[in-house]
Amino acid sequence: MPEQSQHVSYKRPAIEFKSNTFTVPVLILGTNDLNIIAEQLKIKIKQAPEFFKNSPLLFDLQEIVKQQLDLDLAQLHNTVLDLKFIPVGIRGGTVDHNKVAHSINLAVFSNLNRKTDQTGKQSEKISPTNEQKPDSDSTETRLLTQPVRSGQRIYVKGDLIILAPVSSGAEIMAEGNIHIYGALRGRALAGVKGNTTRRIFCSNLQAELVSIAGHYKVSDDLDQTVRGKPVQIYLQDKALIIKDI
Repeated sequence: MPEQSQHVSYKRPAIEFKSNTFTVPVLILGTNDLNIIAEQLKIKIKQAPEFFKNSPLLFDLQEIVKQQLDLDLAQLHNTVLDLKFIPVGIRGGTVDHNKVAHSINLAVFSNLNRKTDQTGKQSEKISPTNEQKPDSDSTETRLLTQPVRSGQRIYVKGDLIILAPVSSGAEIMAEGNIHIYGALRGRALAGVKGNTTRRIFCSNLQAELVSIAGHYKVSDDLDQTVRGKPVQIYLQDKALIIKDI
């Protein structure tokens, strides 16, 4: 008699862990003066409030440790919470810093990704495509050829050109103009340092938010006549204009 095949039922697990890469803004501390830190963060927030709202934040304490400065990590944690940031962890701290971090539910990250070049300078690469440095000295135009995925945050000092879609939940910022040769479904903020002459150009407008020099419209404010169309976005008499290209 032929042996009957056994049917095994497979059930999808309720949870699953995957290795992935996310962009988390890093706050490099050069002082232990919490008042100065708070004031400078407020200046950054004013430049682009929607970008920094509820942003995760990683504290880099290496300069503090080098200068042998005392830091009230718990109070720093409370300070950035009051400013609507979400602190997620620290790196480069001392053993005592790490103990405090664990006590207030902050993760402790290693510095294994830091590398030293031939000149002795340290460089860092969190992700080949994700890492952004808002305080970079470069003002050159930046070109991206890969899609900007949900959760990514990108900041450039010059113009930003993207030859791919910008997903929902993604945020792109430029002190210059923004050009998107694909669908814009996330957030786009141009002229973030207050330059009212900057513009946003996109091939397919489906944005969650668009902003020029702090003047913005959210998805609900977008007219149906411009949705899904190639448009340019600019300021005129302090009003945000969205016009077909």
